[in-house]
Amino acid sequence: MSELLHNDEFEVRKELYDYQIRDINAIFERLDHAPAPYHLLYQLPTGGGKTVIFSEITRRYLEKYQKKVVVLTHRIELCKQTSKMLTHFQVKNKVINSTIKELPDQDEYACFVAMVETLKNRLNDKKLAIQDVGLVIVDEAHFNSFRKLFSAFKEAFILGVTATPLSSNIKLPMYQNYNELIVGDTIQELIDQGYLAKATTYSYNVGLTSLKVGINGDYTVKSSDELYSNLMMQEKLLHAYMEKSFGKKTLIFNNGIHTSLYVFETFKKAGLNIRHLDNTTPNDERKSILKWFKKTPDAILTSVSILTTGFDEPTVESIILNRATKSITLYFQMIGRGSRRLPDKKEFTIIDLGNNALRFGLWNAPVDWQQIFKSPEFYLASLRDDAEIERNFTYEMPPELRKKFAKTTDFTFDLHEEFKKTVKNNLKAKTVIDLSIQQHARICVENAEDAIQAKFLAKELHDDIEYRVRQYCVLLGNTTKNYRLWLIEDYKEKLVLEIARKMRLKLFS
Repeated sequence: MSELLHNDEFEVRKELYDYQIRDINAIFERLDHAPAPYHLLYQLPTGGGKTVIFSEITRRYLEKYQKKVVVLTHRIELCKQTSKMLTHFQVKNKVINSTIKELPDQDEYACFVAMVETLKNRLNDKKLAIQDVGLVIVDEAHFNSFRKLFSAFKEAFILGVTATPLSSNIKLPMYQNYNELIVGDTIQELIDQGYLAKATTYSYNVGLTSLKVGINGDYTVKSSDELYSNLMMQEKLLHAYMEKSFGKKTLIFNNGIHTSLYVFETFKKAGLNIRHLDNTTPNDERKSILKWFKKTPDAILTSVSILTTGFDEPTVESIILNRATKSITLYFQMIGRGSRRLPDKKEFTIIDLGNNALRFGLWNAPVDWQQIFKSPEFYLASLRDDAEIERNFTYEMPPELRKKFAKTTDFTFDLHEEFKKTVKNNLKAKTVIDLSIQQHARICVENAEDAIQAKFLAKELHDDIEYRVRQYCVLLGNTTKNYRLWLIEDYKEKLVLEIARKMRLKLFS
């Protein structure tokens, strides 16, 4: 086992792993022989040690070449962490932050760490210029904000590093800015070698038909909040946690602050040890919460956006994706927060409440990054859409909900078989929906003392209703999303009327 250097926030190995040495050598082969200027992209999974690798590259480059190195990041937290890592590798460096207006002492440093926006502003002001830069390292290179600085380092070798070589803007593909991609070990290879923890994924089917896609290509916060804040989704989340992650140190990722606050209240009422964190949380409070999370074995932290990059807590045992995303980068970043391996932690849990594993594949499944780098449009077009994913759902009533219908022994309704009968008997297709409504009404009345309770039980059937309507629309063929949404609402209205009718019959029978 390699020796470790200890620090308040992280620990750094003095020795590199075999796969890291191999990749560093491959990168230096390009550095030494590629025609200038050359842009090289390097991919390695979250947890593989990208910062360690480019810190060692910086150290070796400065020894070999008489030129300076600039490391670019997109967040101030990453600036600080990168600077500390470089220092551990005996690289004297200076952070260019918002307080730095000029560099009168630049000759004292061979390496500079800068946030992209800050450096762009200083260069535009012409008050700051870094002389004789030979290597520019771009951390989290999939972000397009770095492109604006490439022209300032036209003669430098550009090395971009990322876990996901897919541009955050499909209109600006990465192959336009990088000549080549070097792919490191896969997630599964790092698991097999004992460097990453093994994941067990539990997927809970979620109907995403109400979600809307924004101009950034991902689901909007507003539509996500509306879906994930509702009572049924909160109950599904709590049930999933209690079933698969109870007692484990857990990170919950949400798409909106309202959702995260609802999660906080739901779990708090259940007597669970939970805190909430978002980008509006004051810095001192944030530090306090993260310190509590680190020291508390059964801690649950519900958050929005801010813990996907620049956050490293190896003791996390469970990741809950309480959101859907169309970004493979975000998908891997969220799960990567739980993938760190420790002597007493070889596995972790993933709970997926956004059909994400069905969209992108399991976290450790093979990914052809070279193909994605070369043909990102083709890759994005090949992803399964929500309608296709949901067509293959098989609805299973959660155990806690099933208890509310305990008096009903047989809950099955074979919509496909009933549809065949309607076709065979030349009946209207919507007869199937009428039969389904009658069955749902019957079980609500069977398990209720009065009409109010029966109508309350009807609301609990939302997921089953949505599932049946979706099946029906697939059997019909060319139906629109608007028709499906209208049919769900129409179903619910008719279910309430049918419950009232059955209740009257029950009272007067």
